[in-house]
Amino acid sequence: MKILHIDTSIQGEGSASRRISAEAVRRVLAGNPQAEVAYRDLAAEPLAHLTLGAFASADSQAALAEFQAADVVVIGTGMYNFSVPSQLKAWIDRVLVAGQTFRYTETGPEGLAGGKRVIIALARGGFYGDGSPAAFLEHAETYLRGVFAFIGVRDVEFVTADGTAIPDAREAAIEAAQQRAAALAA
Repeated sequence: MKILHIDTSIQGEGSASRRISAEAVRRVLAGNPQAEVAYRDLAAEPLAHLTLGAFASADSQAALAEFQAADVVVIGTGMYNFSVPSQLKAWIDRVLVAGQTFRYTETGPEGLAGGKRVIIALARGGFYGDGSPAAFLEHAETYLRGVFAFIGVRDVEFVTADGTAIPDAREAAIEAAQQRAAALAA
């Protein structure tokens, strides 16, 4: 089994999503001790934003190959300004490649990357879940669900920590999410 672990938070060691994604990877590894892990820190080593030249670069090809080789993908990300960080978007631009992870047909696009398991550790500073007053502003989870469905990945699981920017709620939100990640990844 191959695991691709991606972190995107610019907060480094202070990141809630990094703590949660690390717990998910630990638990997947506990059940599969022989698994290989490839790690990408998109905040520390971001991919260039997509240009025609960057699309064909060795970095782009490596990002696509890592994704294609992975059986399990664990992504740690925050919701920045109601969506995903630009570093994650740059990676997604390397993974959504016509003829590689999807194709166009007469009846519409068809995903070619099915069979993967994706676990997304999503940290949000406020409360954006269903039923919250700000739910209409949540575009990170909905975007990522759409991205992975488009390429045929149906097994997408979210572990969300809401309220991480609220000092009295932060640690409880992270601990609860880590427990969900542990159960989910087991």
